[in-house]
Amino acid sequence: MYISSISSEELQKLEYSSFPGSINVVDSVGAEFNRAVNYLRSQKILGFDTETRPCFSPDQPRYGVALLQLSGPEKAYLFRINSLGMHRRLCNLLSNERIVKVGAAVRDDIRGLQRYRDFTPRSFVDLQGIVGEYGIRDKSVKKMTAIILGFRISKTQQLSNWEAEELSESQIRYAATDAWVCREMYIRLMNSEKIPGPVSGDAAFPGLK
Repeated sequence: MYISSISSEELQKLEYSSFPGSINVVDSVGAEFNRAVNYLRSQKILGFDTETRPCFSPDQPRYGVALLQLSGPEKAYLFRINSLGMHRRLCNLLSNERIVKVGAAVRDDIRGLQRYRDFTPRSFVDLQGIVGEYGIRDKSVKKMTAIILGFRISKTQQLSNWEAEELSESQIRYAATDAWVCREMYIRLMNSEKIPGPVSGDAAFPGLK
């Protein structure tokens, strides 16, 4: 049984953790892109997230999705969508019903990617829509990670420039970790007991589990 909520004080007591595997940044179509897609297609469950350059004032232009993160258990791939666009093989991957893609607040992420190229999302799971079935009320990735996985993740790079010419090591680690923890949380929940009784929540829209 999980606690329903975690306080900031309790969160501060947890140790930091981050993605332990190899991280590859892909900014062009070529051999590395092909290796990435082939690896991701071989997985049954992928962690999913996107990053967008933030706007700090109302008169700033609204930026498109800059980064798509997909993570398996030991490899994470960060696709620089602002350079690549949404290649059809990435669209096919996100439309593949045999591969579960797990994220948080995935509806907005998917819409952002669809602005580059339309595709039909299939087999997506939104953690925010299912954690209530396990008695968890907190919905932020940081707090869900703490409750379900028992460690803390850094969010210091969240509002950094995701369209920078070169991503920093901290940005790369943050982006991979955000996708990876979604995968790990889903696997942990699938091996946990749900609380009895009806629970309200919205885990589904067309193409979303």
